[in-house]
Amino acid sequence: MEFSIPSEIQTLVQKVRRFLVDEIAPLEPIVAKNGFRATLPELGRLRGRAKELGLFAPHLPRELGGLGLRLTEFAHISEALGRSFLGHFVFNCQAPDAGNMELLLLHGSEEQKRKWLEPLARGDIRSCFAMTEPDRPGSNPTWLATEARANGGDYVIDGHKWFTSGADGAAFAIVMAVTNPDASPHLRASQIIVPLPHPGFELVRNISVMGHPGEDYESHSEVRFASCRVPQSNRIGEEGTGFVLAQERLAAGRIHHCMRWMGICERSFELMCERAATRLIAPGKPLATRQTIQEWIAESRAEINAARLMVLQAAWKIDHEGAYAAREEISLIKFYAAGVLSRVVDRALQVHGALGMTDDTPLAYWYRFERAARIYDGADEVHKSAVAKRILGQYGFSTKS
Repeated sequence: MEFSIPSEIQTLVQKVRRFLVDEIAPLEPIVAKNGFRATLPELGRLRGRAKELGLFAPHLPRELGGLGLRLTEFAHISEALGRSFLGHFVFNCQAPDAGNMELLLLHGSEEQKRKWLEPLARGDIRSCFAMTEPDRPGSNPTWLATEARANGGDYVIDGHKWFTSGADGAAFAIVMAVTNPDASPHLRASQIIVPLPHPGFELVRNISVMGHPGEDYESHSEVRFASCRVPQSNRIGEEGTGFVLAQERLAAGRIHHCMRWMGICERSFELMCERAATRLIAPGKPLATRQTIQEWIAESRAEINAARLMVLQAAWKIDHEGAYAAREEISLIKFYAAGVLSRVVDRALQVHGALGMTDDTPLAYWYRFERAARIYDGADEVHKSAVAKRILGQYGFSTKS
């Protein structure tokens, strides 16, 4: 496996880093103070600048205005963008839109690509992905209550979803719903596009996450579908393939997330080191003189380096062998990188003391919103169990025994 970074990608990363420092980072405290929606005009201007610089939508092919990067190449860009909580949005490769773009690119009809993918790729609209339900475990997407019943040439959707990220202001939702209730568990659901707003769709609320209800893209919504009727032509792919498409979508998505987390880790690490080296705890004695702080810095450096290599290995395997062959690596990076993220941000916040709890640095934002990394896209415990079972299977262990 070749992990060296091509010179053109190194140059691209440097451009992204400069853009983040010079133009995006100054907006962070403004968003923290005034909210996401109030800052949208300025964020829109920065999106235009990213287009002018040829940096927009780096995960997409060139014919859609992107950079045509392979997953291993985009991973480095995603890490650089992760250094700011606004980075991926400004560059139009934010979740869940990035995953929805890739889904439509690979499996959408020509009409769906024209109507939804192209404006999404241009950054003209946003989307959301409605799968998680309050009454069913998100770790078991084969067990959904939301139904889409065929009626003439339409589907009639009824169901209750929540943590539908970015639904506030989205132009459409991709809904995971049961279309084939009598089929085997992995063939029951389909993915269906619902334009927003739409009759039968209700945005119940933006869910308050640790005291922050959010708004616009920066939100997680509870939504309901009540006799929500859409044409069957809005279905993505074949009927009953919703679970398969979701797994395919999540494979690359986990690489995006994990490398974004590495960007968060690197910036948190730098803030921690700067604080430790400059914060005096007594005359002439900086915080860095304490052995505990030194251990945190050493442990963080080792964990970030290890996690990054694990993610790049998983991306390489997906690029060369496909997502199914890399399913063990994908599970490994999901829980390991999420754990590293949690520990590094926590250490950095602790080193900052009371300052770390404020919005004067991005640490409190990440501490509040990225704790969910160990839950979404499959809880850590589920991934650990799946990996352990596959490994033990090589030694004759069976869950049926």
